[in-house]
Amino acid sequence: MTDQFLEWLRRDRNYSPNTIAAYRRVLATINDPETATQDDVEDWWLDRDHLSPATRRQELAALRSFYRWMIRWDHREDDPTRRLDAPKMGHRLPRPMGREDLHRLLSVTSGEMRRAICLGAYAGLRVAEVAALDWADVDVEARRIIVRGGKGDKDRPVGLSPLLLDALLPVTGGNVVRAGGKPYSANALQQKVNAAIRAAGVDGTFHKLRSRFATVALASTGNLLAVSRALGHSSPATTAVYAATADSDLDLIAEAVAR
Repeated sequence: MTDQFLEWLRRDRNYSPNTIAAYRRVLATINDPETATQDDVEDWWLDRDHLSPATRRQELAALRSFYRWMIRWDHREDDPTRRLDAPKMGHRLPRPMGREDLHRLLSVTSGEMRRAICLGAYAGLRVAEVAALDWADVDVEARRIIVRGGKGDKDRPVGLSPLLLDALLPVTGGNVVRAGGKPYSANALQQKVNAAIRAAGVDGTFHKLRSRFATVALASTGNLLAVSRALGHSSPATTAVYAATADSDLDLIAEAVAR
């Protein structure tokens, strides 16, 4: 039954391989999750108490998703997680990669790693979207990238700046990052980029490149809706957290009170 659920996530929900693998790991921590009773699940929850609040929230969300699927398709009548409360999380601001670190990183990378890094930093693409990007979806004349089948299986346009275009050229056809070669999986590309970031002596990950795009875009435009669409977020509320790190009004306040 768990395999059917995971296949449904892949086929009908368009979840990434990394997310599906994470759901599989969570389900494997419970002995026979298909028939687990409420007491079994609550005992499991107590056993996860040593984990961080963020990890526990993610695990509970994955398990609840499984039981909602079971109920929807008449495999169960009850949700054994119904009495569990996800731990509360404090508000944490994202930590985007700084300008100096990005320039240092670009100065020591080339080829496919440089193309992947630039697509994250200058287009805000997710690592899976970078890995899958094909030249057929790059409109050089109109200066647009069309992200196909992004999160939620939605296509979206993203602006293509001259700086980013220069980093991607020449047009080879086929996969952009691999210059026409066989695409990396999202997981493989993420590992390679993160290794390149560490090798450059920069404290960061691929996701911090995307966070930089979001933060700089909001600081420059102040247009939450447009930036949310460029990032492929389902709601501007998801994007709003980046506004907190890019709020120029904070600088005005700091200067005013120092007078």
